Amino acid sequence: MENKRILEINNLAISFEQYEYGTRKTKLPVIRDLNVSVGGGEIVAVVGASGSGKSLLAHAILGILPYNAEQKGTILYNREILDGKKQAQLRGRKIVLVPQSVNCLDPLMKIGAQICKNSKKQAVVERMKQMLSCYGLREDVRKMYPFELSGGMARRVLITTADMEQADFVIADEPTPGLDRELACRTMEYFKGMANRGAGVLLITHDLELAITTADRIVVLYAGTAIEETTAEAFQNENTLFHPYTKALWRAMPQHGFAVCEGTQPFVTRIPKGCVFKQRCNMCQMNCSKEIPYIQTDTGYVRCIGYNRKCERNDNE
Repeated sequence: MENKRILEINNLAISFEQYEYGTRKTKLPVIRDLNVSVGGGEIVAVVGASGSGKSLLAHAILGILPYNAEQKGTILYNREILDGKKQAQLRGRKIVLVPQSVNCLDPLMKIGAQICKNSKKQAVVERMKQMLSCYGLREDVRKMYPFELSGGMARRVLITTADMEQADFVIADEPTPGLDRELACRTMEYFKGMANRGAGVLLITHDLELAITTADRIVVLYAGTAIEETTAEAFQNENTLFHPYTKALWRAMPQHGFAVCEGTQPFVTRIPKGCVFKQRCNMCQMNCSKEIPYIQTDTGYVRCIGYNRKCERNDNE
């Protein structure tokens, strides 16, 4: 039985307006035509290099984009439009964020007060103690200030703070930077626990290996465009991946030889027409400069003319 979809993002586009040459304005399209859905009890990982738009996706869901951002497309939460008013009601309650920086903790406030949001209600305090224990933190941590915590402890405090509300939807924005592999894997177990109780989890990360071992589905982002969505199991074999960039990511993993993909992700002002990866793709052809549709595959979706041709050949055989 398919899990109920908690969040659905359809045709999301985000651009920024900025000035150039005095009073002349220009728009920078950072995210284009992005479609993502997350069901209850499911972990969906959005992976991609720095600058691909991953964190902006989190900010769009939370309604905290900068003033000069323009957003198009629709975001549905439990099948209702997630507009500004709804975002303000749900943010920090039903939709929570585990931020990537431990500097998000208030340096002048004790940990307990931050977790409880300054509430002194006995039920809230007891739940906080329960949550600290659940995440392997001593009870006296609540009396500490952030500067007294190790990096791993601060990460767990951020997760504890997010999980206090028993939210329906959790956004984990790069939750493991600076952690060793063992601690990073342990952190991922916490998010699995949230999914096991029925929450939907959106994991935003550049760590493909961690995403594969944690998530149910993987969305690969490149230059602000989703170029492939597939199951985590599909990454067990290069032949079950379809986009050349996704294959390049697979080959770049340590266990597959650290193969380097020549070139760099294009800057937002230099996004090519058609396939955003064509400048680095050794399979690029003339049709790759045309609009590339997001085609359904056996395991998800892919945005690649090469996959379309493969399907056409199979249909004709």
